[in-house]
Amino acid sequence: MSHEFPIRVYYEDTDLAGIVYYANYLKFIERGRSEWIREVGVDQAALKRDHGVVFAVRRVEADYLKPAKYDDALIVRTDLVAETGARMVLEQAVLRDSEVLFTATVTLVCLNPSGAAQRLPADVRRRIAPAVH
Repeated sequence: MSHEFPIRVYYEDTDLAGIVYYANYLKFIERGRSEWIREVGVDQAALKRDHGVVFAVRRVEADYLKPAKYDDALIVRTDLVAETGARMVLEQAVLRDSEVLFTATVTLVCLNPSGAAQRLPADVRRRIAPAVH
């Protein structure tokens, strides 16, 4: 199931030509992932406090297809494509209407306070990937 998060392009997101600066797409998809996690019922602050687990981006493969511009209304779409005990792979896209402007495959890992891989608690895994657990 896809999660969709609306976002508007503000002046601060653009370069002098009014085109979204490339690094801002990474911020857009970060917001989309954060909202997806929140919507499935995972409180990241509680996850860190109660279990000592945080999410970290391990890898991003990005493809810039078409530019977004100042004042565009965009949608950040997030889909979980794989999940193991300590890793998730997400496909994300930034769209304007139905036009795909940017895509990324993002690998997240779960880490403990010392930076080592840490499995997610079973109840959190069930929220993230209910069809699998």
